[in-house]
Amino acid sequence: MYDIIVIGAGHAGAEAAYNSARMGKKTLLLTMLVDRIAATSCNPAIGGLAKGHLVKEIAAFNGLMPILADTSAINFKMLNESKGAAVQGTRVQIDMDEYNLNAKNILLNMDNLDISQELVDEILVKDNAAIGVKTELDKSYYAKKIILCAGTFLNGLIHVGLSQIKSGRVGEISASKLGDNLENLGLNRKRLKTGTCPRINAKSINFSLLEIQESDESVKGFNLKALPRIKQLPCYIAHTNTNTHTIIRSNFDKAPLFTGQIKGVGPRYCPSIEDKINRFASKESHHLFIEPQTKEANEYYINGFSTSLPFSVQEDMIRSVKGFENAKITRFGYAIEYDFFNPQDLFHSLESKIIKNLYLAGQVNGTTGYEEAAAQGLMASINAALAIDNKEPLILRRDEAYIGVLIDDLVTKGTNEPYRMFTSRAEFRLLLRESNAIFRLNKYAYECALRNEEEYKYYLNLQANIKSALNQLCNTNVVPSKVFNELLNSIEEENISQPTSLQKIIARSSMTRQKLLALCPQFSTLSEFELDEILLEAKYFHYVKLQEQNIKDMKELLEIKIPKDFNFNISGLSAEVIEKLQKNKPENLFEASKISGITPAAIDILQIYIKLKA
Repeated sequence: MYDIIVIGAGHAGAEAAYNSARMGKKTLLLTMLVDRIAATSCNPAIGGLAKGHLVKEIAAFNGLMPILADTSAINFKMLNESKGAAVQGTRVQIDMDEYNLNAKNILLNMDNLDISQELVDEILVKDNAAIGVKTELDKSYYAKKIILCAGTFLNGLIHVGLSQIKSGRVGEISASKLGDNLENLGLNRKRLKTGTCPRINAKSINFSLLEIQESDESVKGFNLKALPRIKQLPCYIAHTNTNTHTIIRSNFDKAPLFTGQIKGVGPRYCPSIEDKINRFASKESHHLFIEPQTKEANEYYINGFSTSLPFSVQEDMIRSVKGFENAKITRFGYAIEYDFFNPQDLFHSLESKIIKNLYLAGQVNGTTGYEEAAAQGLMASINAALAIDNKEPLILRRDEAYIGVLIDDLVTKGTNEPYRMFTSRAEFRLLLRESNAIFRLNKYAYECALRNEEEYKYYLNLQANIKSALNQLCNTNVVPSKVFNELLNSIEEENISQPTSLQKIIARSSMTRQKLLALCPQFSTLSEFELDEILLEAKYFHYVKLQEQNIKDMKELLEIKIPKDFNFNISGLSAEVIEKLQKNKPENLFEASKISGITPAAIDILQIYIKLKA
């Protein structure tokens, strides 16, 4: 008898088991292969645009993924660095073997956590509530709560050309009975598709012909505490060409995506190379990101080259790319179809509305990506543990966390295609920067016993220091004077010609830590982290005030009616958004906001055009 049973040990399952055990719940993690705990099935990277925000939020709860990512990182990058801090995203290339091994070792050594290598065939249910599981070994385990994190393994079917292989991941068996069992229990089952790309032997690549991408040494990673780094390696950029496209196009008749062999819907924002060539026929070249899979760098992942074309075609495709003329494939690309369940059948706690005590997290809810999976695993484990203690679930609001946006989108809108997190999905993204994740979620982590009192008070103190400093800047007015302008000139800042506040001067894009301290020496006792946050808070101050007001206005906004003769084919809306609006014909902005794929940015544009029409 356990408190919580976690089914599956991918990124969702590993995170769920880790945090369930840390919350003091006796936990059992069931996995097909103990050696594949938290395996990176696809790209060897963690984070990215919006995904980095999710990992930072997991770090605010002292979660597992940020620790694994930072300790196995071999290349650090800050994406969108030329844009504002709110939409920048940390991304790290990882040693995928070390990531997997570290996860296994951490979980095997945890208190309150048992791990067993068994395939679950059945959820045991009594009075419409999950009470345990039955495995292929005919063993039964019982628990107060069950968390399903099966990834792509439920009726997983791999496609390579016309060949089909029943598998949850290449070389690993498919879970055929559990998906059927869940459907028989009343869960609404559907099919999705994802894929991966070929891996290339490093000896066969001519790196001198590729564009090099060095690691950013200044990027700190995800964890709040600095962790030791292993050897840093470069990534590279290559490009497809018209010859590559001709090879792919001439083999469309062998592509399962086009022959009707694949029934599931694939990821819109991470399509296969054959899908890209088909959809963007006029484009003569596509970027390929060449990423090392381990610190030994003897095998490279070709990001952007996902395919399910036959093996022989994959060889011709890759050898047509400059630098890959002699490429040798070590692992071929493939597509995989798998079962998922309608996330609209979940409460915001991720508990099933159909089967009590059953929680679902990760790709079984229709998401794609390691980070989205881990975020759901975290929240499912927190809410399962809280429910055992007869406490209210932790439901993060959309203005509190990207995790809140992710879960709210899933359970209110559902999805018919693999869901991926983007900054555009967060209407309050100015409030949700990577850097302030700890301040947004510190209290919740402490209340869930995932952060100790000393850490909790430490970050409370930092937050208070930043708020106090910002108040000083806002309340300190300066007037043009010879002395003050000379001070500005000494730090290479422009003069002021009229009275203003220090906050508006600190908000300048040219402002740095050193300049801040020259103007405000009283802040010299603060850490670099605090100074950086003061700079950001000053920069975003007035925008944040507006966004906070927007939160209050949102309910009124969503009640705006859409005219029956409204033409959705308007500037600023993507083809995807226009297509979905024309199909669903929402009567007001609230209905429009609940359509899967309709972003807050799209709602803003609709509001403007409705007012113009009026």
